Amino acid sequence: MVKPFRTIGDHGIIGDLETAALIARDGTIDYLCWPALDSPTIFADLLDTDRGGAFTIEPELDQPRHLQLYVPGTNVLITRWMAKDGSAEVVDLMPQPEARLRSGHGARSLIRRLTATSGTVTFTVRCTPRFDYAREVPEVTAVDGGVRFSGRDMSLCLFASTGLDQQAGAASGHFTLSKGESVWFVLGDHMMSRPEDSAILAQIEATTQEWRTWQSQSTYKGRWREQVLRSALTLKLLTSARHGSIAAAATFSLPEAEGSERNWDYRATWIRDASFTVYAFMRLGFIDEAEHFNQWVGQRVVASDRKCPLRIMYSLDGSVTADERKLTHLIGYADSQPVRIGNAAHTQTQLDIFGELLDSVYLSNKYGSAISHDGWRHVRGIVDYVLEHWHEPDAGIWEMRSEPRHFLHSRVMCWVAIDRAIRLANKRSLPAPLVAWAEARDEIVDDVWNNFRHPEYGYFVRERGGTELDAALLMMPLVRFVSSTDPVWLKTLDAIGEQLCDDGLVYRYRGADSLDGDEGAFTTCTFWYAECLARAGRLDDARMIMAKGVVYANHLGLFAEEVDIRGLPLGNFPQALSHLAFISAAYFLDRRLDPAYQPNWQP
Repeated sequence: MVKPFRTIGDHGIIGDLETAALIARDGTIDYLCWPALDSPTIFADLLDTDRGGAFTIEPELDQPRHLQLYVPGTNVLITRWMAKDGSAEVVDLMPQPEARLRSGHGARSLIRRLTATSGTVTFTVRCTPRFDYAREVPEVTAVDGGVRFSGRDMSLCLFASTGLDQQAGAASGHFTLSKGESVWFVLGDHMMSRPEDSAILAQIEATTQEWRTWQSQSTYKGRWREQVLRSALTLKLLTSARHGSIAAAATFSLPEAEGSERNWDYRATWIRDASFTVYAFMRLGFIDEAEHFNQWVGQRVVASDRKCPLRIMYSLDGSVTADERKLTHLIGYADSQPVRIGNAAHTQTQLDIFGELLDSVYLSNKYGSAISHDGWRHVRGIVDYVLEHWHEPDAGIWEMRSEPRHFLHSRVMCWVAIDRAIRLANKRSLPAPLVAWAEARDEIVDDVWNNFRHPEYGYFVRERGGTELDAALLMMPLVRFVSSTDPVWLKTLDAIGEQLCDDGLVYRYRGADSLDGDEGAFTTCTFWYAECLARAGRLDDARMIMAKGVVYANHLGLFAEEVDIRGLPLGNFPQALSHLAFISAAYFLDRRLDPAYQPNWQP
């Protein structure tokens, strides 16, 4: 039998704030790292349908229609099969820590509850985990009520309310359900024992309630409420309840261009992306996540043994990100090779991260707890570093794997770092050399206006002395470096629209970047562009770009990193930066389109 090709966008996501699984429209779990989001995979069928491993459910229905939806206000996913001869659905979830406490069941697990909703349906369920990025086929042994999958460094148990058969490296079940009948499957730690039926129902109820309790904290009441809350729930899945870190995406090596080498591992905490995520959480009323992340960042500064106070990225537990490696045994999504884990960019210098971080620190202090004495000392250390290095070249926001250059976005974010520290010092009456800081801030302003303009047309350009554009320039008015209606900025906005936009698709840049293949349009940039249009007073254009951007989400409202020329998802999925840029644009457009709308949070 030919295995189906499942596209990046054909998936929903579930998780327990420690790891996350992708579930395809046909009910297959084809991606899951265990026990943490940045651990090796146990299912990686998405990256190699022959050897990756998967957890499949196959109902014997004639040409069923596949549907997916979330239980409203939660990350509990329902996948449905609907046909003339019958229908069925599976509820998939991973109980989060509070839900495990609430239900009285502490073991981490993935729960699948399968129900026939009409007719009589026969099913085949098959679980084929492949440990260590599909480099190990586990041994399968029977245990009371299920099977154990055993490997060199890991063991998992699969329990079910129906019988399971053992095969080499797999377990399967074949059974028939009539309307209203259900079976369940639970995959978890090898120390877990078989749960009772009542325990399964208790964990489903507790997980549903905990997600609803969390999302009820949101203060957002605007016109994109359902989509914004889905984005918030997705961002929450990328946060670590244990550490406070925030992953850039749930996956690794999903290609930015099919068949090319643009395949990166995003299962790490980028200081930039996580700081942006903090903005999004605070806009929506989720303050605890911001404070937890700031504590995690503070620990990284304290632990730094380098001249630079921060690395650009960390593993979720705060350790140094793993070096980049190629998994040559995996064919890759849509034959896109190499399949990479780890990220070589962790050794780069990206000066912009200090601006994003100190902006989030400033806003956290404005809407959360006041900064501590030690916290302020760390901020001063970051500013000292920026004062010393802001004029130097770096790899930039897009992590160019070429010689460092003088990027405008990096300059602007160095300005943000100093500016927000000055604002925070004034707001909290904190000790600081404010005159020296202000002089350095103004020096950056002069440098940008004098050295980062097109020699003929006068608009801002990507790098010092250059002529090319970069969608990262869209951040300039968003961080208040330049007025949204400044004539030079408006010329820049027009140039971006003419050169980087294609019918609502916005590309990061044009031209060669030393990598093979042409990448897709960048989802984040579409929403940055919409927000900049709105800030410039071009509301009709902003609404149209926003409308087009929203439909680039998949059937569940999840955004990938990029989209191809047809508007189909590319890159790692779901990506935090895409969701938080959408939240920011929705938040601002609400304010502009409805003068009576008064959000509780002001940037």
